[in-house]
Amino acid sequence: MNILETNIISHAIAFVKNAHADAEAGHDWLHIERVLHNALKIGEAENVDMTVVILAVLLHDIADAKFHDGDETIGPRKTKAYLESQNIAPKTIDHVVAIVENMSYRKSLGKLSFQSRELEVVQDADRLDAIGAIGIARAFSYGGFKGRPFYDEDHVALSNMTQEQYQKSQAATINHFYEKLLLLKDKMNTETGRAMAQNRHNFMLMYLEQFYEESGIQPLG
Repeated sequence: MNILETNIISHAIAFVKNAHADAEAGHDWLHIERVLHNALKIGEAENVDMTVVILAVLLHDIADAKFHDGDETIGPRKTKAYLESQNIAPKTIDHVVAIVENMSYRKSLGKLSFQSRELEVVQDADRLDAIGAIGIARAFSYGGFKGRPFYDEDHVALSNMTQEQYQKSQAATINHFYEKLLLLKDKMNTETGRAMAQNRHNFMLMYLEQFYEESGIQPLG
């Protein structure tokens, strides 16, 4: 990575830190930092443009649709506007924006309009932060933010959801494990991502077993 790329990334970090100053705990700067750590580790084993990967990680939640009435166009627009303000090469801008447009879990439930190894690395890095101990903490943080209960025994969790069903889901947090979190291990793109996901997946299974024992309810899955 040359000096220009290093300066571009340093500026992007400062920009993103400021933008996430008041973000919900599961989508704050610490989330970005963890995803970046994952991406750097995964990227070591992949033949990818790490500048594209790092910029995509930094900007992937700059305007998460969940906090903008489901509008998935805001994030890519803000990403593009920021990158253009930094006089970054158009090819790099287009690639980073395409990643931000296509990396969400909801998008993966349908046919993607774009694919690249860089997208796969960023997706895996982000998905890793949605599972394991951190993933559990994030799920309950977001559930509390949205005022959702821990579990809903009357709700049937759907493990094969359409994009529309996923977008409209108001599932309780434990139910969300079955609609998304427990499915992520098998959706990893890279060998490194799959290896990293396994222990986190196993931890979630142990957590659920303990949760059901303490709560006295039957497993929902």
